[in-house]
Amino acid sequence: MVSDKKVLALEVIRRLKEAYPDSDCTLDYDDAWKLLVSVRLAAQCTDARVNVVVQDLYARFPDMNALAEADVKDIEAIVRPCGLGASKARDISGCMRMLRDRFGGIVPEDMESLLSLPGVGRKSANLILGDVYGKPAIVTDTHCIRLSNRIGLVDDEKDPGKVEMALWKIIPPEEGNGLCHRLVDHGRAVCTARTTPFCDRCVLQDICRYHLETLGEGN
Repeated sequence: MVSDKKVLALEVIRRLKEAYPDSDCTLDYDDAWKLLVSVRLAAQCTDARVNVVVQDLYARFPDMNALAEADVKDIEAIVRPCGLGASKARDISGCMRMLRDRFGGIVPEDMESLLSLPGVGRKSANLILGDVYGKPAIVTDTHCIRLSNRIGLVDDEKDPGKVEMALWKIIPPEEGNGLCHRLVDHGRAVCTARTTPFCDRCVLQDICRYHLETLGEGN
């Protein structure tokens, strides 16, 4: 079964590379610590809104030390439009202080250290490892989880950690990060969550479990 999924995964990777050759992170950042801030703000918020809010945040607090020294309430007042303002502000403050005090102002490049930072889970850590450091990474966001199940890369699994572990078994390590970015683009454009997927224009329709099962139900 795993070998069949490996074959499917390779074909999915090939087709999505052709369909989305320029897929990349849609959060704006020019430093690793800024990506940590943005990915925390992106929880239950659109990347587009985060990209606007962080402009105000960095105008007030332009570097890691400024954020580390900032009053949490002042951070919250700026990031509130992203939702969950209190918890996000608290995590950002704690994360910046830990980066400064424990890691010498450098965002670590190993999973264990990243997970020790406030507000950083495996999804965020994998994004840092893949996008900043070019290491093997699988970011199991909502698009990745939804599409992996629909396509048939995983079987009725919604837990992000379990989806990640299942994908590691079938996806070449060097392809994971790029595939996840392409799944985001495909999930936004075609395999949508809030409408019926646009299977008629999907490059995966003839190998996608969801589409094939839908055809079967119609017969």
